[in-house]
Amino acid sequence: MSAPFDASQFHDPADGYYAVHPEQPLPLAGGGLDAFAATDRRSPGVPLMAVRIARTAPARPRPLQALTARVENLLVPLALLNAGAGEDSAGYVICPAPAGKPLSTVARPLAEPLLIDQVLRPVAQVLETLAARGLTHRGIRPSNVFVARGGRPVTLGCAWAAPPAMHQPALFEPPYSAMCRPSARGDGCIADDVYALGCLLLTLALGRQPLADLDDEAILRRKLELGSYAALAGDERLPPMIADLARGMLAEDPEHRPPPGLLLDPAVARARRVAARPPRRAPRPLTVGDTAVWDARSLAHAIGTRPADGLAVLRGGSATQWLRRGLGDVALAAPIEELVRQRALDAPSNDQRADAILSMRAVVLLDPLAPLCWRGVAVWPDGIGAALIAPAGEGDETPGLLAGMVQAEAAAVWASLRDERCDSMTLRLDAQQHRAWLQARGPAGGLWRLVYMLNPLQPCGSPALAGATVRRIAALLPAMEAAVAHRGTLADKAGPAQSGTGLVDAEMAAFIAARAERRTEADVSALSDATGPPGRAVAELRLLSRLQARYFPKALPAIAAEAAGAVVPALTLWRHRPTRDAVSERLRRLAEDGFLAPMAAAVDDAAARAADAEGARLAAAELQQIEQELARAAQGGDARSALASRIGHEIAAGAGLVALTGVLLAAALG
Repeated sequence: MSAPFDASQFHDPADGYYAVHPEQPLPLAGGGLDAFAATDRRSPGVPLMAVRIARTAPARPRPLQALTARVENLLVPLALLNAGAGEDSAGYVICPAPAGKPLSTVARPLAEPLLIDQVLRPVAQVLETLAARGLTHRGIRPSNVFVARGGRPVTLGCAWAAPPAMHQPALFEPPYSAMCRPSARGDGCIADDVYALGCLLLTLALGRQPLADLDDEAILRRKLELGSYAALAGDERLPPMIADLARGMLAEDPEHRPPPGLLLDPAVARARRVAARPPRRAPRPLTVGDTAVWDARSLAHAIGTRPADGLAVLRGGSATQWLRRGLGDVALAAPIEELVRQRALDAPSNDQRADAILSMRAVVLLDPLAPLCWRGVAVWPDGIGAALIAPAGEGDETPGLLAGMVQAEAAAVWASLRDERCDSMTLRLDAQQHRAWLQARGPAGGLWRLVYMLNPLQPCGSPALAGATVRRIAALLPAMEAAVAHRGTLADKAGPAQSGTGLVDAEMAAFIAARAERRTEADVSALSDATGPPGRAVAELRLLSRLQARYFPKALPAIAAEAAGAVVPALTLWRHRPTRDAVSERLRRLAEDGFLAPMAAAVDDAAARAADAEGARLAAAELQQIEQELARAAQGGDARSALASRIGHEIAAGAGLVALTGVLLAAALG
């Protein structure tokens, strides 16, 4: 698995190094992204720009971490800045401003020597430098390559403020990348940048964009059916050197494209040409839904992007029949037929996961270059994280579909089918880890945990933070403090649908579990173990107190006051009323200091709780003894009443006899 990203090396806005000027937009500088003028207060004369990061399109962590030194002819990232509170942005990537206009403004064909000396060689040198660091650019297109006056080499623009290749037109992407969701194309390999550079050379040699009248889907299908070079060049007349170079750079298999180092000597690169057979085309098409396919790669694309129609031709047998009779490829038809037979034996006919695995396996067999296709969503495994937070539109079901893919560890199955083209062991371990995050119990797991683990620069999206941009765990508590102080309680801001219990909602809990130390995960999991709102409030207080002690040892009076009020109902566990009142008063006084650990200690005071429990036990025992005595007294009342009545009668009879005796004596003597 890849090493975790450390965002601490980047400057926070509080450092005061850079200033963004939203009132000074740079319309053509961001390669299609919003860009604004920026300044470095340490070097005010250096022209900089700030490229805006969308909240649903995370910045690229690896280039931001690795590109720490100047690279000739490349706009390297200098800093990652947060956006202001309430701004509809996740921040900015600070880069040098381009010195010229983008090549998209050039409306005439460029001569071959200019293309070689000012475009091919300098860009190949940049790609060689990136490849040496294990990086890719993934943003080579006319709108993101800049040319200055005076015959200077072109400069590659910023490609760090959005997921890799997200803004690339299908024209400049290999088919196996263009068929993916734009946000899910992944970092790719340096050969993908070579492909884009070949498309750029071809476009500049023609002086216009090829296939400009076709949309992305039509361009993709044309590339699959004809091959990339034939689809783009067609019958166009190109300079011989450019034609030969572009033919090799647009090879379908990335292993057949010349590496950047070889392109530094175009004559040698021109001579290195790998023969590739054109795709085998059937005399009659196979209809998949409303799409006619003529070759195996087009069939793979149709099955991968139209799952219901693809399953119909697979399970109905028409796909294998067409492969065997129409395309004449028995060697390909046999394993597809075996997949369908095994699917029928292994799972019920309505098992959607089994259907998805069948389609995924069939796509890999039909097109070994194709990405992972799962129920109509095509992604590269390292693009799953960005795809989870970049929906294609309203009601997009991609997050749920990707969650099912992670649950099935589909990436591991996909990797095992193309072991020679990827690091299958790493992908298998990653797939297991992703599933573990998704299945983790309580708020420490689930889809939000997966999102934050796979997108280390994605800010916390909890509504409780009132729009503050929080990427690092150390910035969470200050943002929470500001939200409580200026907007009332966080619970009011989040609403019951988001949290239902006070300070920490589900999304914030997942963010904490993803960004904090591993031992904090137990405190996050304790939120779901708590009984009722009072128990949840105490668990939140414990969690926040540990975060304060570890990451922000400064007073948080607003959070402390909110936490003190939230845990008051939990004090009913204290049986001794004077003690309960004393603890409540102590919490109020501690809250004024703004430190949560003493408050948590007061609530969790084991010795005091034990003494309170012992006092409650003794009081209960004494009460029980009194009740027993009263019960005994109540049980002997009737017997004592009868005895008193009998004694009373006897005394009365005795008194009567004495009186009678006295009367008789008086009469006798009288």
